[in-house]
Amino acid sequence: MADARTSPEPATFAEVLLPEATRSLIRTTDGLEESEYAAASSLPGWTRAHVLAHLALNAEGLAGALAGIVKGRRVPMYASPEARDADIEELAGKAPAAIRTRLLGACTDLADAITAVPDDAWDTRIERTPGGPSFPASAVPGMRLREVEIHHVDLAAGYDRSGWSPELTIHVLDTAETRGRGGAAFAVHATDLGRSWAFGDPAGGGPTASGAAADLAWWLTGRGSGEGLACDGGELPRIEEW
Repeated sequence: MADARTSPEPATFAEVLLPEATRSLIRTTDGLEESEYAAASSLPGWTRAHVLAHLALNAEGLAGALAGIVKGRRVPMYASPEARDADIEELAGKAPAAIRTRLLGACTDLADAITAVPDDAWDTRIERTPGGPSFPASAVPGMRLREVEIHHVDLAAGYDRSGWSPELTIHVLDTAETRGRGGAAFAVHATDLGRSWAFGDPAGGGPTASGAAADLAWWLTGRGSGEGLACDGGELPRIEEW
């Protein structure tokens, strides 16, 4: 079983970390030469322009959904999965200056939208797409924090998971735990934190992967091949991409 959680309440915790995470992302973006936007990211088939376009559109979708709550109407993040993908491709094909401007504006709009949500509206549910999976508005800061931090690393532009604080890493691991329910049972043990998390079948059992918390968190997003990790069951369990 997982240890008792010690990270702060997710929304409050994420709201504290999100502004600096966003500033760090923008600093990296500002440091890219125009020619570097077309370079490959660490995500298969995506350039850095695709990653930044996704981050801009993700912020726009979340901001629009939160603004809808304030206005008393339900607005999904995206019109459809196909529209989301097409919008990413379209924006990624624009000039680097246009992508950067869109990202800056979207990040500002999202910060303003988070601030504007009334305290009694944070339990309102947001649909990812019309009729699709939904989540409470209170999950937005944490969702965005993970998007920014994980995709910042995906840019392959000098920022990596070693820059994650222990608090952020625990947050990613805590969230990954909720995503892992229902699959084959396994556990992870962060050797640098002395903490463990259980995944999959609540009956427990299965192998245990161990290593540094940041390496475990990165692997649990479906990235890499488990570099730096060991598993008492031999091969590491298969992890789907975040």
